[in-house]
Amino acid sequence: MLSVSEAQQAILAGVKRLEPETVPLLEALGRVLAEEVTADTALPPFDNSAMDGYAVRAADLIGATPERPVRLPVIADIPAGHPTEVELTAGTIARITTGAVLPRGADAVVPVEETDDGARSASALLESVAIYRAIPQGAHVRRTGEDVQRDEQVLNSGLLIRPAEIALMSAVGHNQVRVYRRPRVALLATGDELVTPDRVPGPGQIRNVNEYSTAALVMRYGGVPLLLGIARDRMERVAAKLEEAVGQGADVIVASAGVSVGAYDVVKEAVQAHGSIDLWKVRMRPGKPLAFGFYRQRPFFGLPGNPVSAMMTFEQFVRPVLRIMCGFTHWKKPAIAVTLLEPIESDGRETYARAWVERSGDRWQARLSGGQGSNMLSSLVRANALVIVPEGVHQLAAGATVQAQMLDWPEDLDGW
Repeated sequence: MLSVSEAQQAILAGVKRLEPETVPLLEALGRVLAEEVTADTALPPFDNSAMDGYAVRAADLIGATPERPVRLPVIADIPAGHPTEVELTAGTIARITTGAVLPRGADAVVPVEETDDGARSASALLESVAIYRAIPQGAHVRRTGEDVQRDEQVLNSGLLIRPAEIALMSAVGHNQVRVYRRPRVALLATGDELVTPDRVPGPGQIRNVNEYSTAALVMRYGGVPLLLGIARDRMERVAAKLEEAVGQGADVIVASAGVSVGAYDVVKEAVQAHGSIDLWKVRMRPGKPLAFGFYRQRPFFGLPGNPVSAMMTFEQFVRPVLRIMCGFTHWKKPAIAVTLLEPIESDGRETYARAWVERSGDRWQARLSGGQGSNMLSSLVRANALVIVPEGVHQLAAGATVQAQMLDWPEDLDGW
């Protein structure tokens, strides 16, 4: 058996980014940029007002105070979205809205709240307005190109696309973008005992949890799940599902159960008919019976049948593969040092204990979230972290400091 880190290294050795594709801008959210983005215009594209108020010449307001305001004539009204030929001369002002073009001759904007117009909330254009304070040149003015220059490269290839990147790309003329393709992941559940979630299990039957849990994990980590349904414990049934995965264009195949040493564990044999099993069993708890190899040149994962074990092995081994295929260079989950509030026992394998981690003063504390059996989903629901008991350690006492892998925190931004 390999250690967790040895298995990760072996699995990731040949994994590469998938090829780029062009998608509508909003479909790029959460994906990795596969091109450089250049601005087709300056931002802002013209000098404009940052406030509703009055465009002014700052020199005309010298000495203005609430007690001795400066009253000036209003010569124009400049709304946003309309070009203007207005030019301010000494001693004149123009009403202006946020985003409107700054008229020639103006060098500042007085917010409406600093005038008697603000006090009266007048909608009609006033003949003159009293201004209550002096302001410097450039006040409340957005200058052309102060954010982005025309033809400037604004985004590098390899960046994670967040809402901020969507905003910037839309501002510089992009309504579609090149991103790395999302991996298509075929999901296969095996076992004569499985029934669909809408059926009441009969004697000896259980519901097909793993297909849904792994599909949710695939979606969470950027992939596209292909649900193949249940394959009974027959060689020909499993082989047919594997061929269906290939026919649907799967980049990765993930099966649950059927990879252990029982008489009905036929998945390995089916994979080896047209591929290989290169790794089997990991010194990990829960999740020892993990298989990895290739089926018709596609990465194949055989996850344990117990639902928690399947999800834990997915997190440690399948998730990194999906992230790299999606274009990320960093795949590790965020981990923090925590102080245990209760003891944890292990059998010596690297153990991932379901726990609840919370802040207490200047440190993080962890307590188990429930039973740790590999079939016990309720404790996973109550967990926000996995406390890692290192390999070779059989017991950690209350008060010990260990690493906890945070389940719900976004992956570390380092390396993007």
